Amino acid sequence: MTGKDLKLGREKKGWTQEDTAVKLGVSQPYLSLLEKGLRRVPEKLARRAATKLGLSATALPVETKWETVQPKDANSLAADLAGLGYPGFAHLKGTRKKNPGQVLLSALSAKCIESRVAEALPWLVLTYPDLDWDSLVSAAKVRDVQNKLGLVTCLARELAEKNGETNKAALLREQERVLERSRLLFEDTLCDESLTQAERRWLETNRSDEAKHWRVLTDLSPEHLNHAV
Repeated sequence: MTGKDLKLGREKKGWTQEDTAVKLGVSQPYLSLLEKGLRRVPEKLARRAATKLGLSATALPVETKWETVQPKDANSLAADLAGLGYPGFAHLKGTRKKNPGQVLLSALSAKCIESRVAEALPWLVLTYPDLDWDSLVSAAKVRDVQNKLGLVTCLARELAEKNGETNKAALLREQERVLERSRLLFEDTLCDESLTQAERRWLETNRSDEAKHWRVLTDLSPEHLNHAV
């Protein structure tokens, strides 16, 4: 969370610095320093501010540095997505809200993304388009998962267009352009370990145009994303 996030959230609420400082349990001079970027927003205060000011989960701090975000198993990812409000996992007990970019990077970094999780990722981008894209794309490049990120972003953009969400679609289209410049030549998959050679050959022929463009062997397509519409 940045000082700009704090200030915008406070102003959206129509609160003064004095009012906000009281609600957050800090002094007004300290809040002023935070808003000006002269002090780093501590994690506990960031979480309190996100709740009090009704900020997007994208303002939450990443629990570790971007470069050390770890891949997670399907159950952990499902709980994280439930915590962020994914309807497909509404029956699960979610974790406390985490930064959506962190959850997305954890999923894309996994060797095998289960179908139920893969189908949630375009929803995640569609719901939280104001991700820290610079940090996310940079971390994705280090891990060579930018093709998978490009596909997920592409699917989210198509859903935004279908839903008539023009501002979201424009933002996501720009991120596609950024990712396009670093698109890798090799064929990636969402679950490399489980694909047989026969399945690979079938996907090469029958995958969507989007998956073909981003060189990802998957049958994931907009038609599979019921919870994102």
